[in-house]
Amino acid sequence: MDTKELHKQKLQAQLDEWKADIAILKAKATSDSADAQLAMQKQFAALETHVEEAQAKMAELGEASEEAWDTVKTGVESAWLSLKTSVSDAVTKFKS
Repeated sequence: MDTKELHKQKLQAQLDEWKADIAILKAKATSDSADAQLAMQKQFAALETHVEEAQAKMAELGEASEEAWDTVKTGVESAWLSLKTSVSDAVTKFKS
């Protein structure tokens, strides 16, 4: 298996983990007050947007030629950092 495929598998595993974290947060939010649920819905919508962006970048990565790999990889890493920060912020906010 080449480096590109291994990197893609690693990213997919992390994305799956974050999606599971988001699902857990959503499930826990259902026991909150209506006002808290409304506030969290906005954050969940933002998280879903970041997930969609990350999935689009993953698709680009899969289609990238060897010549475009470094450029696409940089874009993927940027999307990943954004998603990681958003998930971390949501977890922290939910716990407080």
